[in-house]
Amino acid sequence: MTSETPAIQVRGLTKRFGDRVAVSDVSFEVNRGEVFAFLGPNGSGKSTTIRMLCGILQPTSGAGSVLGYDIATQPERIKEHIGYMSQRFSLYEDLTVRENLEFYAGIYDVPRAARAARVTELIAMAGLEGRERQIAAELSGGWKQRLALSCAIVHRPPLLFLDEPTAGVDPVSRREFWTMIHGLAATGVTVFATTHYLDEAEHAGRVGMIDAGVLKALATPEDFKAHFLNGLLYAVTCDRTMDALVALAAVPGVSDVSLYGESIHVLTDDLEATALSTPLDALGARDVVVSRIAPSLEDVFISLMKRR
Repeated sequence: MTSETPAIQVRGLTKRFGDRVAVSDVSFEVNRGEVFAFLGPNGSGKSTTIRMLCGILQPTSGAGSVLGYDIATQPERIKEHIGYMSQRFSLYEDLTVRENLEFYAGIYDVPRAARAARVTELIAMAGLEGRERQIAAELSGGWKQRLALSCAIVHRPPLLFLDEPTAGVDPVSRREFWTMIHGLAATGVTVFATTHYLDEAEHAGRVGMIDAGVLKALATPEDFKAHFLNGLLYAVTCDRTMDALVALAAVPGVSDVSLYGESIHVLTDDLEATALSTPLDALGARDVVVSRIAPSLEDVFISLMKRR
């Protein structure tokens, strides 16, 4: 595979389980050295897609290649050249941190002469110094995550698949994890990550939004914010939030309303702020504030998911 060839190429990828279509006619490419996020709610087809790309599931139809290997006919070659980390901690909990790393170094045929140095390097990269002899089962979620990532890259794969790797991990640990991921990407590793966390998708160079097995859109986070909401977006606050939510949804020209903490985000066709404040004044709401805002990735995501 040349440096110009995408690390992943997919055309019309489809997976059916009986009468259920889990992934439907999905097409995309992932460039070498890119951090690519596959974003969608639970059950949207993210994990099914990543398992087909990793050679774990056979596609029902369509075509795809990973690092130049065909996903339908060369799944074992793909497995030899990728790293994979799932949302469930899948290492050996009765082994220590170092023993897990040494075991996976052997599984991935890291040369014996290089294993000790590679394990030490990964322990330092993951900040696991002082925990080498700790049993994996005793680690917190964040430290298990670091260990799992280290085991997934012990053989220096050029492509790393992360299947919702930070599910159930605290926000600080998730942020630290993504710092590690970008460190890997800076060395040329391609990263394909599935997630349902909007803040994680912000870390990606490009984001594919998938729902009900259908790829809804594919763009950079910046392009999503700039081009995927048609109309004007407002943030509305007042003392009667739930009543205001109902009242604003009934205003002609309002295409979407969503609750964001104590405020309401209102997407309109082309309305002025007074068109939103007037019905709230009539409702008897107090402390009404209507502000024009720029959309977030979450605004775009929710809007696309509602367009089923």
